[in-house]
This record gives sequence, structure tokens and C-alpha cells, in this order.
Amino acid sequence: MTHVFGRHFLQIPGPSPVPDRVLRAMSAQVIDHRGPEFGELGLKALAGMKTIFKTEADVIIYPSSGTGAWEAALANVLKEGDRVLMYETGHFATLWQKMAEKLGVRAEFIGGDWRAGADPDQIEQHLRADTDHEIKAVCVVHNETSTGSVSPIADVRRAIDAAGHPALLMVDTISGLASIDFRFDEWGVDVAVSGSQKGLMLPPGISFNAVSGKALEAAKQNGMPRSYWDWQEMVEINGKGYFPYTPATNMLCGLVEAIAMLHEEGLDTVFARHQRHAAATRAAVRAWGLEVLCNRQGHESGVLTTVMMPEGHSADAFRAAALRHYNISLGSGLSKVADKVFRIGHLGDINDLTLVGALSGVEMALSKADVPHDRGGVAAAMAHLEATPAPGIDA
Repeated sequence: MTHVFGRHFLQIPGPSPVPDRVLRAMSAQVIDHRGPEFGELGLKALAGMKTIFKTEADVIIYPSSGTGAWEAALANVLKEGDRVLMYETGHFATLWQKMAEKLGVRAEFIGGDWRAGADPDQIEQHLRADTDHEIKAVCVVHNETSTGSVSPIADVRRAIDAAGHPALLMVDTISGLASIDFRFDEWGVDVAVSGSQKGLMLPPGISFNAVSGKALEAAKQNGMPRSYWDWQEMVEINGKGYFPYTPATNMLCGLVEAIAMLHEEGLDTVFARHQRHAAATRAAVRAWGLEVLCNRQGHESGVLTTVMMPEGHSADAFRAAALRHYNISLGSGLSKVADKVFRIGHLGDINDLTLVGALSGVEMALSKADVPHDRGGVAAAMAHLEATPAPGIDA
């Protein structure tokens, strides 16, 4: 295979590029996961993740993908036949709903058009209609990776409370955590699901459940038969920094380093950086004369931007041209929007030059693939960046 010079631009919305510091931390020799050195590492990783979720509650770390953490969330608090309320924000909300049904949970799905986050008013209406309180949980995707839309989680909690409903609030923040603001305790979340390969800037391989006291109590009295995913077994041994089975030791080394990097920058600065890059990307899309899939102001994601292709043009053919000619990977459209959109990831280890380089690749690829567009998207993004000071950097 012929060597391609220059670095590859991985601009999918996760897995995101892994910083050199994290790679070096992960390259340490494997240690005894029952020894004292690992106990210190485990405690540091678990405590650090509480600061990222912004919680005093327990955070559980699994050697799994985010899909495993989805299942853990459902299996610990729900049993077969239980009702849950879910909201169709896109592909991943749909997959979580399908998983619930496979587990025997009755998932009531509020339909959406994939162009915005969840609507708290609709959630409140459904809960008010459930006068017998049969719905055990409300499940919402925080940042819908397929569409680039964000759900207002704090407003969803207020809707649950306004309805006077005891349902647990369960949130998928797999692609949102450590990229856009998330406040587990303040927003009254009961279970949060996340993964390593997005804003945490790690390879895929570990996932998380943040679990409120209310959810832990529900798990003691309810739930499905479970072993690998059992919270209680995890919580008991996590208190000393250990795990009930072999953990992903070197991933935890990388996790501790990634958490340190996030706090060195400051979480608020991290969030502001992502929002600034997202706004610059949307400026580029508008200048190209293309349309952003998310069309509700205030719901636009800081993690990625999903771009609609002109009628009659293949997003997959465009992405293939971008990769072949400019060595840039862009996210594909999924299920309902397959071949109709492409996704520009702007999360994790990224700065202004990374973004401008990526947008340059997109603009050149639009020309190479003969996609109708106006020139000047990169210039529009640069103008936005120049007019908006970079957070955390002195002028």
C-alpha cells in the first residue's frame, strides 16, 4: 500500500483523535490489577470521572462499548414488562429503544423528525397522562450523534417534576460528556451513560454509568437477572479502587491522563471551545449554500455538525472522494438519513488550525465530487474564529 504523506484528518464524531499524552500514558507496562498500585489508579480514575459528570454519586466503569453501558442502565433498574418513555431524536435514540424492547421492556417512543433534540413539553404531557405512574423511566439522548442535535436535559427534569411523576431520568451522554456541558447532580439525572472514545479522547473500550442514590435503591429492588452489568457488585469493590473482574488496566491509565488534560484546560473552557468551533462550522455550511440538519436554534451540537446533501447527490460518494483525494474521514449518514447527510466531527483534541484544515478538506472535496455549492465556507469559518476570541487564550 502506498504511503500517504501528512496526517489523516479523523473528523468523524467519534472515535476522536487520541492526544499523544494519553497514548503515552496507555503505553505503560501492564500492572497487577489486584495489587496496591492498581488500587491507587482505580480510585483516581473513579474519583476523576465524578468531576467530569459533575456528581457526588457513584460512577461505574465497564470494559465495554457504550452499548454495554446502555444495557447496564436498563438491566439494573427495569424488569421485563416495565414501561419506559423514550424520545426519537435520531439513530442512537432508536437503537436504545430497540435494545429496551429486546430486553422485554415496553418502550413508548415519542416520534421526532431528527432535526432537534427532545421536546420537554411532549414528555410532560405523556407523563401527566400516566396517572397510575406505570412509566418507570424517561430515557433521553443528550447529544444525538447521528443528527447533531442536543436535548435540554435540565428542562426534561423540570418536565418530569412538573408532572409530579416518580420516573427515573436516564440520559445517554456518550458523545456529549466532556465536550458539552453536562451536570448530573444539578440537573437531577438518575442514570447517565457514556463512553471513552468521544470527548474523553480515548480509544473505544471503556464505558460508564453514573448512578444516583435513587437509581441504586431501585436496582436493589428491581432489575433483570444480571452479573457482568450488576451495579452493586461494582460499587462494593470500587470503594477500594478495584473491580470484580479484570478491568481495562491501560485504558484507565489513559483515562486518568485525559481527565487531567480536561481540568488543565478547565471544563468551562473545553465547552466554550467546542461551541465556538461548532458555530464556525455552521458558518462554513451556510456559506457553501448547504443546510444543517439540526434546524432548532439552541439545539445545535458543539460535538458535530450534520450537513444535508443537495437533492440527487450521494453523501457516501462525496465522503469517498474526500477520503481518496484529501485523506479526511467524515461521518456517514445513518438509517433514515443514510447517504443523505455527512457529519463533520469537531470534538476532543482540536484547535482552530485543525478545524480550518478539516473545513478546507470538505470544501475541496465538494468541488472534486461536483457537489453544487458556493465557495467561501472556509473564509466564513475563519472570519467567525477571528471575530470570536479563543476561550482560555489571552489576546
